[in-house]
Amino acid sequence: MKAKKYAAPDKNRCVACGACVKVCPVGAISVYRGAWAEVDLEKCLGCGLCAKTCPAGVITLAERSAE
Repeated sequence: MKAKKYAAPDKNRCVACGACVKVCPVGAISVYRGAWAEVDLEKCLGCGLCAKTCPAGVITLAERSAE
C-alpha cells in the first residue's frame, strides 16, 4: 500500500540547494535543471525527512488522493 502523504516542494520558492536530495532514503527527489526540487511520487514514502531538512522550509507533506 502506498503512503498516505507525499513530499510537495514549492518550486517557486525552492532554492535548489539539494539538501532534500541527500536525505531522501529512497532517492525520490531530484533537482530539476538546477532550479527546483522534483519528487517522484511513485518512490516517495511520505516520511517527511526532506521537509524537516529543507533550510528554506518550502517542502510540505500533502495528502495523496484516494485511488
